[in-house]
Amino acid sequence: MYLIKKPSDDQIKALIESQSRLEFTYPLVEATRHGESPPGFVVDHNRIHLGTGQLVFEAAKRALSEWQHYRFNWIEIHRPDEVVATGQTVGVLARALGLWVLNVCRVVYVVDESKPIRRFSFAYGTLPEHAESGEERFQVQWREDNSVWYDIFAFSRPNQFLARLGYPYVRCIQKQFARDSMEALKAAVNASLADD
Repeated sequence: MYLIKKPSDDQIKALIESQSRLEFTYPLVEATRHGESPPGFVVDHNRIHLGTGQLVFEAAKRALSEWQHYRFNWIEIHRPDEVVATGQTVGVLARALGLWVLNVCRVVYVVDESKPIRRFSFAYGTLPEHAESGEERFQVQWREDNSVWYDIFAFSRPNQFLARLGYPYVRCIQKQFARDSMEALKAAVNASLADD
């Protein structure tokens, strides 16, 4: 949804509520769980090394579950709960080209596993009022070599007219989001470790 004026918290809450009952806008829901994507979608895969060891992994897991990977200056996450959960519908409000863009997604799965490697991840999928159509997975891993990584895997394509019209700009914003998200999670982990 594209807006001239920043929506109020009540307007955002109402949109999230209305979208929460609607179907996803793409096929193969949960495809990111296996690193797959439907044909006709653009794939983005980004990752950053966060450090080593259990303390780094636990800090990264906590930061990701609390949506700290969305803490940067041009975007706001609106969610009903503090911690990520399957079925949770969230609003993502961004400022771009003088417009406010409010996108709505639903968490399709949360994974917390210890074998074969320690991994915590979740993915959300787009709902009808999202500018794009697709799914995005956010994951932290503690690997056998003791390294800890933050990994973002997504597939998408335009869902609304303005997204199709401004697609080159949309792609720049998607890449900027990945960079900012990786830096935000790394900063959250570093801050958590400094506090311990």
